[in-house]
Amino acid sequence: MAKVNQKVVLIVIDGWGVPGPNSPSNGDAIAAAETPFMSGFADPKSKTAQGYTELDASSLAVGLPEGLMGNSEVGHLNIGAGRVVWQDSVRIDQTLKKGELGKVDNIAKSFSRAKEGNGRLHLLGLISDGGVHSNISHLFGLLQVAKEMQVPEVFIHFFGDGRDTDPKSSAKFMQQLLEKTKEIGLGEVATVVGRYYAMDRDKRWDRVELAMKGIVSGEGEDSSDPLKTINERYEKGENDEFLKPIIVGGKDRRVQDGDTLFFFNYRSDRVREMTQLLGDYDRTPKADFPYPNDIHISTMTQYKTDYTFPVAFSPQHMGNVLAEWFGKKGVQQCHVAETEKYAHVTFFFNGGVEKQFDGEVRDMIPSPKVATYDLDPEMSAADVGDKLAERIGEGKFEFVMNNFAPPDMVGHTGVYDAAIQGVAATDKAIGAVYEACKKNGYLLFVTSDHGNAEEMITDKGTPKTSHTTNKVPLVMANAPEAGA
Repeated sequence: MAKVNQKVVLIVIDGWGVPGPNSPSNGDAIAAAETPFMSGFADPKSKTAQGYTELDASSLAVGLPEGLMGNSEVGHLNIGAGRVVWQDSVRIDQTLKKGELGKVDNIAKSFSRAKEGNGRLHLLGLISDGGVHSNISHLFGLLQVAKEMQVPEVFIHFFGDGRDTDPKSSAKFMQQLLEKTKEIGLGEVATVVGRYYAMDRDKRWDRVELAMKGIVSGEGEDSSDPLKTINERYEKGENDEFLKPIIVGGKDRRVQDGDTLFFFNYRSDRVREMTQLLGDYDRTPKADFPYPNDIHISTMTQYKTDYTFPVAFSPQHMGNVLAEWFGKKGVQQCHVAETEKYAHVTFFFNGGVEKQFDGEVRDMIPSPKVATYDLDPEMSAADVGDKLAERIGEGKFEFVMNNFAPPDMVGHTGVYDAAIQGVAATDKAIGAVYEACKKNGYLLFVTSDHGNAEEMITDKGTPKTSHTTNKVPLVMANAPEAGA
């Protein structure tokens, strides 16, 4: 067992960025909130912090394509690994640029099954250029491969974004998709449904079921022109994230017995629930749903380590990530988060593996059960902070880390006033942890995984719900004096 001279706490705030030179002058929920602790840490004459700087949390600095905003998964992977982790999106991009997507074994096998079976291939995923969960260019590449392999029919199930892109941008992406299918000569839109339903990750199974009812059973609004219908939904006040199912092409384009499905999202956490159900991994949450028989599912990346679905881009295995190294050295560690970000302080922080390392304790605090987090903007920040302070007070953990969710999760709602409340609650919780560190002799580091709440309004004055490419803070506080 290694001797630990200094116990450490690491706070990762979700969605807390530092405005950049091109940030809009209005809409900074962090600046508008009461943040005595974080503001005090950042003050050049700070009496509480012994170190403050700003870090890049987007683009190539975290293994993402140039110009792409960071996200929670990527941020926690890089922090936990202590190195740049090249993301699946970059690996897929490189394969696409080389024209080798069709050479990827499990893409070729999936498409061959469709061609040699009943001739029906379904492509399902988030369609936007947000780059967090998927990229529309990857879908276009898959369509080209299907054309080259002479797959007879390809049906596209369009998950609306509106969180990592503007809230009403699906019309633009639908137009691009329709133009591309016409250009390639293959591919038909089958379903349109918002990610709120299709990509739930909080075990709200009724949401996923609503999406599946559209995809499988055809329950929803019939449409012969999905672009027109999306624009009509906008006029009624609906945006991309919350699009109720739009059914295009009737019964023929539903997922039927014997069909082949390929999910093209590369980020794992928000497609686990639908693949779990459709893929018959565990249908307990919706056992009575009329699932089609003999369907075959493949996925762009590995969505969960114990899923048996064929994977196009297998995970990179990183050795010696921080939590693993602590485990080898006998360092006791505790990871804390509320439900919405629990996967980030466990699976992602631990290098993209489900394994709980030796000496690692995990605490999950329930997230509030509300439709959207602007309705409860403080979320569970206080409870997470209290649990962290409790673990610090126990004194047995040499390393304690957590995630505070509100700046990101409330920022995604686009409700500025609510985001201000979420930011203030987060700062207050940070203060409680800081006081616990002072009382118990822990060194405190505070950083963020990406920006969000510092830009809540676009330069056009409309709500902004996406992440940013801004830098994030890094604070060192309660550090011992030199030589102490």
